[in-house]
Amino acid sequence: MKVDCLRISVTDRCNLQCVYCNPSGGCDITVTRECLTVGEIKRAVNLFVECGVRKVRVTGGEPLVRGDIVRLIKELADIAGIEDLSLTTNSVFLESCAAELKAAGLQRVNVSVDSMDRRTYRRITGFDLLPSVTEGIHKAIEVGLAPVKINSVVIKGLNDSDEQIAALAKMSVHLPITVRFIEYCPTNTLTSPAADYVPNRMVRTVIERGFGPLSGPVVVHGNGPALYFKISDSAGAIGFISGRSSNFCPSCSRLRLTSDGKLVPCLYSARTYDLGKLMRDGTTDEQIRDFLNKVIGEKARFTKLNSLKEEFSMCGIGG
Repeated sequence: MKVDCLRISVTDRCNLQCVYCNPSGGCDITVTRECLTVGEIKRAVNLFVECGVRKVRVTGGEPLVRGDIVRLIKELADIAGIEDLSLTTNSVFLESCAAELKAAGLQRVNVSVDSMDRRTYRRITGFDLLPSVTEGIHKAIEVGLAPVKINSVVIKGLNDSDEQIAALAKMSVHLPITVRFIEYCPTNTLTSPAADYVPNRMVRTVIERGFGPLSGPVVVHGNGPALYFKISDSAGAIGFISGRSSNFCPSCSRLRLTSDGKLVPCLYSARTYDLGKLMRDGTTDEQIRDFLNKVIGEKARFTKLNSLKEEFSMCGIGG
């Protein structure tokens, strides 16, 4: 598998406290001076592109809490060789900056929203902000940050009822968006337990019970492990990312860079590489390229089966 996708956590700060990511609001926040600067991120991405990366996703934490996010997107968009530049957000602040992000060169967005019920959304995230989220989604569609993809984690006892799942799926009927259901994978002792996992085969059963058989699979722009289908006569699509009930490690083309400059070859890897330190210690571009090519060459041996670390926080590593 060619490694051509880089996910960059540009901050581990977030304005929400989702139960599967940062339930206590106590993520080990990186102090500002340790976070990679715009210049450092651009240098790193330039070197990754020289090593074969073609797709860059900006994540967090919540990337839109970073004050220089529009400038950062513009700098990345100017790098020759990037074919796909996207961003994952909770959409709370998206309505106010979607047009600027599009003008800066951002191509598309993924929006994390786990319920279309206001009360349930507050239970999951800790805040009553669903109206702002939906405004951001509509604004993203309006300015052309397409395709807009919705990421929904289904957790037993929170948002796994037929009504909750159907409400999320229904968004793809009337709007030109893709609603993706993601199997929950616990990452530390503070998040919901493994018993709260709902397999996507059950989610699909609920959707087909309400909307009829899904057609497909269909092709949706982007890359990754999702399988896509359509509800009959819908404007958008339905996606399933089944990381708990299946293993797609052999097809993984992603590397991750944390906000403080740690290169992570696998989401579950206990081993990281300190790219930030290399850049700040005066290492030459040629030396860093050699380093990156070595990590990329070793990526095939990292899987969630052989490199699992005991705990990690999604707000620190990026989704």
